[in-house]
Amino acid sequence: MCGRFTLTQPAYIAAKFELDNFAPVEPEFYEPRFNVAPTQRIVVIPTVDGQRQARRMRWGLVPSWAKDAKIGANCINARADGIASKPAFRTAFKNRRCLIPADGFYEWQTIPQGKQPYRITLADGAMFAFAGLWERWRDPATDESIESCCIVTCDTNELTAKFHSRMPVIIAAEDYDTWLSGTPEQALALLRPYPAEEMRAYPVSSKVNSPRNDGAELVDELSERAESTAQAPETPPPSEPAEC
Repeated sequence: MCGRFTLTQPAYIAAKFELDNFAPVEPEFYEPRFNVAPTQRIVVIPTVDGQRQARRMRWGLVPSWAKDAKIGANCINARADGIASKPAFRTAFKNRRCLIPADGFYEWQTIPQGKQPYRITLADGAMFAFAGLWERWRDPATDESIESCCIVTCDTNELTAKFHSRMPVIIAAEDYDTWLSGTPEQALALLRPYPAEEMRAYPVSSKVNSPRNDGAELVDELSERAESTAQAPETPPPSEPAEC
């Protein structure tokens, strides 16, 4: 699953995803994020007229046929084994796949003191991309257009299995074009666990439990002593993220 993630160096998005036209006027595009939470607006990279573009969309997919945008809060993750057939995702999977830039995500492990948050990254700490889907929904009452997205999940690898039975799909750089514009069959073949030996996990402060906290200290690694003596956090860890 994926209910929180980080994007700490957004200035590198243009180079990482080969965006020649990356010059957004919204300052939020350039703000480091250390605790991205569902329903917030996040950076998303779809293809438009055959070119990659950077946009900001609401995290929580609202299908085009939805009567109410609130459904998005229950669709932050999409199971890989259902996206080609489930009504909420099948059209987006066929026509509107996207990349979601990140450089880590959080999971929680049960310890005697409660639940300890861990940040999971690539071994070298580099930026990567989640497999994503996006949609455009129009509010029938206000005629407002909302663009939203979700993160695709798959079975775990040996590392992430310590925390959860599922993990977000990470798309390798050489597969970006295939995920964005390949056939559905080619895209489905990419929905597999990322190699565990190319990732790492380390404990972080329980401050990450609250989405109100979004400072750089959240990604600092706890020492073994700090982890073993940690007190139960004042803010409980987030509930299980919604996965359709």
